[in-house]
Amino acid sequence: MSAPVLCADSVGKAFGGRKVLTSATLRADAGVVLALVGRNGAGKSTLLRIAAGYERPDYGTVHFAGTAYLSARLSVLATRGLFFLPDRDILSTTFTVRAQLAAAARMAARSVSLGSRAADDVPSAVDAAAIALGVAHCLDRPAHTLSGGERRRAEVAVAFARAPTCLLLDEPYRGVALKDVEPLATAFRQLAASGCAVVVTGHEVDTLFAGADRVVLCTAGTTHALGTPRDALANFTFRREYLGPRR
Repeated sequence: MSAPVLCADSVGKAFGGRKVLTSATLRADAGVVLALVGRNGAGKSTLLRIAAGYERPDYGTVHFAGTAYLSARLSVLATRGLFFLPDRDILSTTFTVRAQLAAAARMAARSVSLGSRAADDVPSAVDAAAIALGVAHCLDRPAHTLSGGERRRAEVAVAFARAPTCLLLDEPYRGVALKDVEPLATAFRQLAASGCAVVVTGHEVDTLFAGADRVVLCTAGTTHALGTPRDALANFTFRREYLGPRR
């Protein structure tokens, strides 16, 4: 098995004396969409933020692009190809969607690991991202004029324009209408097909599993690799800890 693009290994984290993670591991492999699931408060968002360098663990190591970090920083990982989409708005209300996609595409052109994109390819990268996420009609509008679903698709379009080697998404389907789900899921699959490692959290089991290659359950401070979505649905621990008796 080849080395993962990203691995947060044996991570622990407590908040105010409450242990959220005790020994959790997250592995993101090139070309794979991984669904990270767990009950509210189980620590999946915390694990994702630590893997992204957005939050420091109490212990554990983050490995990204062949380098180990005892104290990873998002700003450093981002220059090497990581994109983190948190469960909050990331678009500026000042600039148009086009301007923000162009900024992401220019960052990709300047990145050490993504330097194959020439500066004059930025307009085509913007158009490709906008078309892929169905926001071409929003390009010349500021973010505050978009609907919730348009805004989420525009945020993922920013990630698409950035051409990451690893994409971490915290609850990307939360609060979006059904019509917005398919373009998001399709974009995640497209990125994975290009070799990107994709990790998605959420509670929408049917949606997450439809687009995932592998599933990891976060529970009781640790993580369990469950295999494929079919394997996960047949797993007794997953059914008991997460799905409950009705599923």
